[in-house]
Amino acid sequence: MKLLKILPILVLFSSLNFYAQGEKMKEKREQIKTMKVAFLTTELDLTSAEAEKFWPVYNAFEDKQFELRHQKMGAFIKKIKDGSVSQMTEKEASTFLNQMESNDEEIFMLRKKLTATLRNILPASKILKLKKSEEDFNRKLLHQYRDRGNKKE
Repeated sequence: MKLLKILPILVLFSSLNFYAQGEKMKEKREQIKTMKVAFLTTELDLTSAEAEKFWPVYNAFEDKQFELRHQKMGAFIKKIKDGSVSQMTEKEASTFLNQMESNDEEIFMLRKKLTATLRNILPASKILKLKKSEEDFNRKLLHQYRDRGNKKE
């Protein structure tokens, strides 16, 4: 009888905890996105006309890329973490590998479409700068993450 009274409370707390973790991740993603926008804005030195056309296209690309990388690859990451990859049959592994390749190809095509669209907005030199700046930002973010991890130890 007491279990029936406690069960809804436990479900509520566990769902709040899950929601809080999701919100924390969403907040972190927004912080990173803000930092990236500031970094790219400085690095690309866009004119106001370029920026007005560039950011909606780039943000749509980023959102779609995030969806492809995190939502579609979530199943693979989960299987790696829980160790079930080593328990897959060869047929399951082959199917999974095909799904991963398809996802990688979709991301490649998305990048290719971005480049084609940006050719109508930016000069080629700024598109190349964008690629380099994205890599520089990712490297910078990784270094910050590593440095923060070293300070905790």
